[in-house]
Amino acid sequence: MLDLNSKTPSGPLEQKWDKHRFEMKLVNPANKRKHHVIVVGAGLAGASAAATMAELGYNVSCFVFHDSPRRAHSIAAQGGINAAKNYQNDGDSVKRLFYDTIKGGDFRAREANVYRLAQVSVNIIDQCVAQGVPFAREYGGLLANRSFGGAQVSRTFYARGQTGQQLLLGAYQALERQTALKKVQMHTFEEMLELVVVNGYARGIVTRNLLTGKITSHAADAVVLATGGYGNVFYLSTNAMYSNVTATWRAHKKGAAFANPCYTQIHPTCIPVSGDHQSKLTLMSESLRNDGRIWVPLKRGDQRAPSQIPDAERDYFLERKYPSFGNLAPRDIASRAAKEACDDGRGVGPGGLGVYLDFADSIKRLGKPTIAERYGNLFDMYQRITDENPYEQPMRIYPAVHYTMGGLWVDYNLMSTIPGLHVAGEANFSDHGANRLGASALMQGLADGYFVLPYTIGDYLASTKLERVDTSHAEFRAAEQAVRDRQGTFLSIKGKRTVDSFHKELGKIMWDYCGMARDREGLTKAIGLIQTLKQEYWQNVNVPGSGDSLNQSLEKAGRVADFIELGELMCRDALNREESCGGHFRTEYQEEGEAKRNDDEYAYVAAWEYAGEGKDPILNKEPLEYENVKLSTRSYK
Repeated sequence: MLDLNSKTPSGPLEQKWDKHRFEMKLVNPANKRKHHVIVVGAGLAGASAAATMAELGYNVSCFVFHDSPRRAHSIAAQGGINAAKNYQNDGDSVKRLFYDTIKGGDFRAREANVYRLAQVSVNIIDQCVAQGVPFAREYGGLLANRSFGGAQVSRTFYARGQTGQQLLLGAYQALERQTALKKVQMHTFEEMLELVVVNGYARGIVTRNLLTGKITSHAADAVVLATGGYGNVFYLSTNAMYSNVTATWRAHKKGAAFANPCYTQIHPTCIPVSGDHQSKLTLMSESLRNDGRIWVPLKRGDQRAPSQIPDAERDYFLERKYPSFGNLAPRDIASRAAKEACDDGRGVGPGGLGVYLDFADSIKRLGKPTIAERYGNLFDMYQRITDENPYEQPMRIYPAVHYTMGGLWVDYNLMSTIPGLHVAGEANFSDHGANRLGASALMQGLADGYFVLPYTIGDYLASTKLERVDTSHAEFRAAEQAVRDRQGTFLSIKGKRTVDSFHKELGKIMWDYCGMARDREGLTKAIGLIQTLKQEYWQNVNVPGSGDSLNQSLEKAGRVADFIELGELMCRDALNREESCGGHFRTEYQEEGEAKRNDDEYAYVAAWEYAGEGKDPILNKEPLEYENVKLSTRSYK
C-alpha cells in the first residue's frame, strides 16, 4: 500500500501556510542556478510556475505540444477568477471563500489546501494587475466584481468574457521574459510520453517531437506536470481537442497514485449537441447566469416558439427549487436540474435536450448596451455557432463535460507519491473535492504556479540529496525504448478501425454509464464494455503513416489508449463510492433528486495505485478530517 502522508502542517488553519513557509528549507540564491526543473505544460499553472521559478534563479525547461503556450486550454476560460477581496463589502472574506469552496465540493477536499487557496487568491489579483491584466473596473477605478454559481457574494474578477485569455497572456509575458533571459528553455511541439524514475525519484521525461518524430530524453532535478484535465475521455466535452491524460497516466503507471478519477464536473451552460458529426462542444460562460433566467415550458412536448409561451406557462425551475441561489445554484445542482426537466419531456430544441437561458428581462431592465458590454463576445459566439440571435430569443443550453476534479494525488506540497514529481492545476486532485465552483479553476492554476510550487520545490531541492543523473542513465534508455516499442506496435497492427471510432465508442460508454448519473448495474456493464474495447483496440486499430514525421493518427493512438485505461479506472472508482456527492451522482443514493452523502464510510480521498498490466488497481484511502467546518447537507434552497 502507498504511504499517503498529506504533510499537512499542524496548528490553527489560518496559520498553517505561514508556519509551513517559515519551516521550509531554502535554497541559497547562488545555488539555485545549479538546479534544473522540468515543467510540462504552459497553461496558467505551467506558465506561472515556469516563469516564477526562473525568476527565482532556477534553470527551467518548459515543454508544450503546441506551437506556442498561448494555445493552452486555459485560454478558453471565459467568466472570471475568484478572490476574497471583499470590494463590495457584501460579507466576503477568506474564510467565506474557503467555506463556499469546501461546501461546494461536497466536503470531499482537504481543509488545509482549500484554505491556502482562499488565502493566496488575494495575492493572485494583485500579481495579475501588476502584470497588466485588464480586469473590468467600476466608474471609480476599483476592479469590478460579479457573482458566480455557488456563492452569494460578488467575488469574481473578470475581463469581459476573456478572463482566461487575459490571465494567460499575463503569465505568458512573464514566461517570455524569462525565455529571453535564457532562464527558460522553451520546447514547443514536444509531447511527453514517459516519466523517467531513477532510484525512486522523478528525474526526467521522454518526449516525441510532433513534427519530426524524434524521441528525446531530458533530465532534471524535479519535474512538474501541469497538463490539465482529462474530460476528453468522454469524446464530446468543452475541452480543447488536444487535452489528454497521457502525461499523468504515464506517471501513474510509474507509481503516482491517481485520486478520485470519477469526479467529473458537468457544466450547465453549454451549447447543446446538434448531431453525430460533432467532435467538440462549446461552453457558454457561467457568468451568463447572472443576468439570464433558465426555464422550460410547463407543458411536456410544448413545441411553440419561446416568444409564444407566456410567463405563466414557463417553469423557472432553478428559481423555484433553489430560491436562495436561484439561477446561481452550483454547477452540479444546476446540471442535474436541467437533466431532470429534459428527462421529464420538457426539454427544448432538437431532441428535447436543451433548456432556455433567457435575457429578455435583463435587456428590458438594463438595456441592450449594458448586456452587450458584459457578454457581447459570448453572444456573438453563440450566434455564429447556432445562427440564432440571443438578444432576440433565448439561448438554448444543456449540460456537458467541462472539468475533472480527479487527478494525480498530491500532498500539501503538491508532490505526488513519486518524490520529485510535482503536479499543478487541473492535473492534480487537490482543491475542489467532488465539484468545482465556477471561477475557481483559474484561481487554483495560478495559486499553484505563482505561490505554492516556488516554495515547495525549493524545500524539496534543499532537503533532498540527489545523485548526479544525465540522459545516459539506463532508466532513460529503457524509457525511450518503451516509447519506441509502443509506437511500433501501433503502426504494426494495421487494423480496420480508425482511432477516432474507438474514441467515440469509449465516449458513449462513459457518458451513458459514468456521466451525469451512475448506478451499480451500469458501471459494472461499462467496465466489461471498456475491457472488450481495449482488447479490440490493440488488435484492430489502424494507424497509417510512420513515426518519423508529423503523424496525427499516431499521436491520437497513444492518447486514446490511455483514455481507455483511464475510463475503466473511472468506472471502478465510481462503482466503489456508494454515495452521491457533487459531480458524482449515484442514482441509488439520493433524496428527492439531491445527492445523499455517506460521510461515515466515504469521507476519504480514493487514491488508486497501478498494480501492473492485467491486474486490478489497488485502492488506497486518505481519510479526510474536518476540524474547522461541520459536515452538513448541502442546501441551496
